[in-house]
Amino acid sequence: MTLKNTVALVTGAGRGIGKAIALELGKEGATVVLTARTIAELEQVKQEIESAGGSASVVGADLSKDVDIQHLFGEISSRFHRLDILVNNAGIGVFAPVRDLSISDFDAMWNLNMRAVVLCTQQALKLMELQNSGAIINVASLAGRNAFVGGAGYAATKWALIGFSRSLMLEVRGHNIRVVTICPGSVDTSFSSSPKDPSRSAKILHSEDIADTVVAALKLPDRAMVSEIDIRPTNP
Repeated sequence: MTLKNTVALVTGAGRGIGKAIALELGKEGATVVLTARTIAELEQVKQEIESAGGSASVVGADLSKDVDIQHLFGEISSRFHRLDILVNNAGIGVFAPVRDLSISDFDAMWNLNMRAVVLCTQQALKLMELQNSGAIINVASLAGRNAFVGGAGYAATKWALIGFSRSLMLEVRGHNIRVVTICPGSVDTSFSSSPKDPSRSAKILHSEDIADTVVAALKLPDRAMVSEIDIRPTNP
């Protein structure tokens, strides 16, 4: 897949993994649609992409709200009339033992980590199926494969995302749409509130590692698809 002159939507693009993916797609020549709740962060990412010679557009959205998702894809359709890449990256994590996990926190994780992915994917498919081409990148987690204490709520959303992605891949491959699930381990971002040891920075995954992996998967020959990728530190 040639990324130059494609249109790519990245959710949660204001910081962390989403920002890194957006910047890398911009370098590759894609027009990147940036979305998140914090407009100021998106504008900064847009400026970085354009300063490097790329093209970006900002559409603010709270993906936990159906009306915002409809507005987001309405803007994409009216501005660009196509969508080549959807990166479902936006997500939150609340970590607590099951007995202490509030249902409101679980609902918030489910609504963003899973429900919003389904709604965004449905909207993206309306454009991609007409084109008979496209790629959907779902950013899951190794927590979607492995259990850990305090992670039941978060892991449940990521296990669900992996199952959703596997079924989706089988459904849309006949339309030349590739579905790639990225499962990173711990990444050196502000996503987790757990303190990080600065001495481990050289070994822990960085956002740019995930972005490079996404671009590599997208640039495979059109006939090839890597459907799932686990990313771990080489020497943790």
